[in-house]
Formats: sequence, C-alpha cells, structure tokens
Amino acid sequence: MAEARQDTRQSPPLTAARLALLAGLAALGALATNIMLPAFPAMAQDLGAAPQALSWTLSVFFIVFAIGQLAIGPLSDAIGRAPLVLGGLAVFAAGSLICAFAPSLPLLIAGRAVQALGACAASVLARAIARDLYHGPALTRVLSLVMIAMAAAPGFSPALGAGMTALLGWRSIFVLVALAALLLAVYYHRGAGETLAANLRRPARIAAVARTYGLLAVDKRFIRPALTVSLIIGCLYSFFGAAPAILVGAMGFSPTELSVFFAATVLVVFGSGLMTGWLAARWGAARVGMAGILIATSGSIWLVAQGGAPAPIAFMAAVTLFLGGMGLINPIGSAITLEPFGDRAGAASALFGFVQMALAAIGTALIGALPTPPALTLGWVLLFGTTGAAIIFYPVIAAVRNAEIVCADVVPTAQR
Repeated sequence: MAEARQDTRQSPPLTAARLALLAGLAALGALATNIMLPAFPAMAQDLGAAPQALSWTLSVFFIVFAIGQLAIGPLSDAIGRAPLVLGGLAVFAAGSLICAFAPSLPLLIAGRAVQALGACAASVLARAIARDLYHGPALTRVLSLVMIAMAAAPGFSPALGAGMTALLGWRSIFVLVALAALLLAVYYHRGAGETLAANLRRPARIAAVARTYGLLAVDKRFIRPALTVSLIIGCLYSFFGAAPAILVGAMGFSPTELSVFFAATVLVVFGSGLMTGWLAARWGAARVGMAGILIATSGSIWLVAQGGAPAPIAFMAAVTLFLGGMGLINPIGSAITLEPFGDRAGAASALFGFVQMALAAIGTALIGALPTPPALTLGWVLLFGTTGAAIIFYPVIAAVRNAEIVCADVVPTAQR
C-alpha cells in the first residue's frame, strides 16, 4: 500500500484576518437564509404568494446545499480550494441577484437554489481550508471561532433584514448578500489563495469519490463525532424554525423583539465557544464535548417539562442552556471529526456538511409536521436530538481514552 501523503508545511500564524475570512465563508449560507425571514410577509404580498408557500425557499436551499457539498468537497481535493471558493462566491452572488429581481415565487425559489450551490462551496471549503492550515489545538480554536460566526449570522441577520425591509424593501436584502459575497471573494483572493499542497491532491473520479465517502461513512473516527455534531445542528435549526411561531405567535413578541432575542442568543454561543479551548486543554476535548451535550440535553428536558404554553422567562432560560451546551460540543466535535483526515479534508468536510444539512432539514420539517404546539414540539425534537447525540458520542470518550482514535493534539497528550 502506498505511503500516506503528508503535508510537511508549517502552519501559518492564526491571525484575526484569516479567522475573519474563514468565519465569513462559513457563515454565508446562514446569513442568506435568516436575513430574509422577517421579510416573508412583504415578499408574499409583493409576489402574490401564500405566506406558507415561502417555506419552499428554505427547503430548496437546504436540499441543494446538502447535495452540492458532496460534489464540491472531492472536487476541491483534486483541483485545489481556490477555484471553487471563488467560483462558489460568484455563483452565490448571481443567485442573490436572481432573487433580488425575481418577479414571481418560482423564480425566487430558483434563485435560492443557485444561492445554495454557491453557499455550500463556501461553507464546506471553510472547514477544509482550516484543516489544510491547522491541526491539534489550533484547529480546535479555529473551528470554535468559525462556529461562533455561524451562530452569530442567524442571530444578528434577522434584525438587519427587518431594518432593510422597512427602509429599502425586501429586494435590497439580496443585493446586500450579493455584495457580501463579492467582498469575500476579493478578500480571499488577496489574503489567502490556495491552501492545498499539490502532493495532497487526490483524483476526483466517481469511483474513487464513492469509495472515499463509503470509507468515511463506516469509519468510527468520522461518523460518531459527525453524527453527534449534526444532531445538535439539526436541533439548532429546529429552534430557529420554531422560534417565530412560539415567540411571535404564542407569546406576542413583535418582529423587532424577535430580532433582539435572536441577537441575544449569539452572546450565549460566543461565551461558550470562547471557553472551549481552555476547557479542552484542562479536561480533555472529548470530556468537555460530552459535558456540552449533557448541558444541551438538560435544556431540552426543561423545555419538554414546560409543556405547550411556556412562560417567556422559563422558555428563554431553557434555550440558553441548550445553546450553551451547543457552543461547547460543536467546535470540539468538528475538530475530532476532521482531524484524522487531512489527506481528504475536502471530502470529509463535504460529507460532514451533508449530514448536518440533512438533519437540519429533518428537524425543521418535524417542527411544521407534528400536531403538538410549537413549543412542545421543539422540546421533544431537541430532547431526541441531544439524547441521540449523547449516546453516539459516549464511545468517542472511551476511544480517545484507549487511543483508538488518533486525532493528533486535539486531546492533550496527558489524556491519551
């Protein structure tokens, strides 16, 4: 068997500019989705569509986003990251402009599909680039900050979308995200460039790609932490999907108050994410990750206990527990997932992202499909998701302890 190809280059400094670039690429899809939520009533009225029909703009986005990653990741392992990052950002900008000038709902949905194809390239390659450049504690730190950005985009973007819709109309939202993609492209071209060493590139033949995905899917080092994080991400998107019905429909929040609530959730994830590196260095990454899952599960249990008509303060407290736990497990689980697969980081990141978006689509579908009140539905979805994550992740702790998982320096030497 041929010797595994190794990248012997030294990791570059972990600068604020590089972190901002990776965070921007990772958060682009979430920004494009959540910024438009407050504009749904205006969009429905302008396009002559039923408000519930606009949910197709979310469903189609998730489907294309999930499937597109499966092609983007292996292709980037073959030809490098730069062409696909720049191409993806250009496609995203084009899709955004289609949405901005769409005269009907079907064309708006088509624009969202184009948007998703570009956004999935940016998102999957942000993780792959991080794995190209860093490993061990540095990778954990990078991914924790990237996860903070991905949580911040859904948190702050509804307020921005509401303000722009009121001042300039809903179409201005799509012009703004198109400009954001173009600025990211310029920033990437000038400040990053290609990160995949030539000796680490792999052929993108269909048979080889299918074999790579098959091997990843049955590799416990990959699938256990990947499913763990994906279940938590599915819970997060379920929360964002259910929150308007709970807070506005049941509790009487105004759209502005809803936007403020989303923005406040960012502070929880931000604080939790900042502690990840220190806690992992002190207690071990896998143990801290499990603690995060259990904290998220406790918030889910509290939500279920509140029933279908929770009080606002109790609801927010339970959600805070969930988000705090999510902020711990997401970066740790992502680092453990990607660390062993530096020679196929694009494919690993793509399959990882596919599983995340698939479970996000299932979670958001359950919120609308189940007959129970939205708050109780959310509680049960979160409880099943977090409990499943705990069960799946538990063997990872034992595997790390017994040195069955080799994720260099993600877990401190004393823990191995």
